[in-house]
Amino acid sequence: MTPEFPPSSPAGLDRRHVLQGLAAAVLLPATAALAAPKPLIVGGLPVTCNLTLPVACMARANSNKAAGSDAFRFEYSKYNGWPEIKESLMTGGIQAAYMLAPLVMDLADKKIPVKIVSLGHRSGAVIMVRTDSPYKKFKDLTGKRIAIPSRFAVDFLFLRKMLTQEGMTPKDIQIVEMPPPDMPAALYAKAVDGYCTGEPFGAAAQRAGYARPLRMTRDEWRNYICCVLTVREELIKENRPLVQDLVNHIQGAGNWLDQQQANREKAIQIAAGRKYFNQDPNILRFVMENPTDRVTYGDLRMIRAEFDELMKLSMEAGTLKTPVAYEKYVDESFVKAAKAAPMPL
Repeated sequence: MTPEFPPSSPAGLDRRHVLQGLAAAVLLPATAALAAPKPLIVGGLPVTCNLTLPVACMARANSNKAAGSDAFRFEYSKYNGWPEIKESLMTGGIQAAYMLAPLVMDLADKKIPVKIVSLGHRSGAVIMVRTDSPYKKFKDLTGKRIAIPSRFAVDFLFLRKMLTQEGMTPKDIQIVEMPPPDMPAALYAKAVDGYCTGEPFGAAAQRAGYARPLRMTRDEWRNYICCVLTVREELIKENRPLVQDLVNHIQGAGNWLDQQQANREKAIQIAAGRKYFNQDPNILRFVMENPTDRVTYGDLRMIRAEFDELMKLSMEAGTLKTPVAYEKYVDESFVKAAKAAPMPL
């Protein structure tokens, strides 16, 4: 039966126009479904402690291409310093990032809705001094200028641990906060006497010949963690499958990186590109080879006692004022459910 249109229909609105409108309404959902979802932007620094992120992003992109599907997409966004990442995550400019663990504790304590959902690495920090300097022990650094990325950085806690071993405190040195990429040049220009940071910014100066490690976490603090995958809570509520897929790919990347040196060489070529770290691959290679366990990635277990230790050290450092409940800043569910994703690289 042909539908009747009410006489109140606006002038010029005949049956053909209405039918066309109905057809368009039916087609609209199908058209929208075909549109690719926006990628999840994940912030990170160009440091090898964040290497699992470019590897995971590339693996997911390759899987999508092979499957002809964009069900899950995430992309790396490079930042040069922790304050910028912190600001973007706080304001919702990005919904996920590799962050400093103590900084996440502080944000959660200040009611910023963020949760740690995975580790990103272990070890990977160094304390560098000039090759031509006489410094052999920390007592030799008394009164000297030492750069750190942030007072919330676990690098700073590492420095404090080394000072404590020799009966010193941070008051015995001059501490300067500085973005990690600026540290090698500052040491070369003698603007600082040493620096403590994540790789590859120690390796950059060491490979160039004007710096040497005074201490490395691989020798002094084997279970050291600093960079953790952090997401805003609304992302967890709105898209748990996407967060789980990201954690699966981070775990897959970590396992893959530690399987064999050939995989690390592939990772170097990925991370060195403009889309990711935009760095000299030779410097990244130096980190991966000198020694091969300078940074490790396979053991990404989230162990409560290790976070408790970081909190205790942060409170002693004064960067945290009060203890923060573990459940307030950590969501273990994704790591517990993680299935390491394949790495088609």
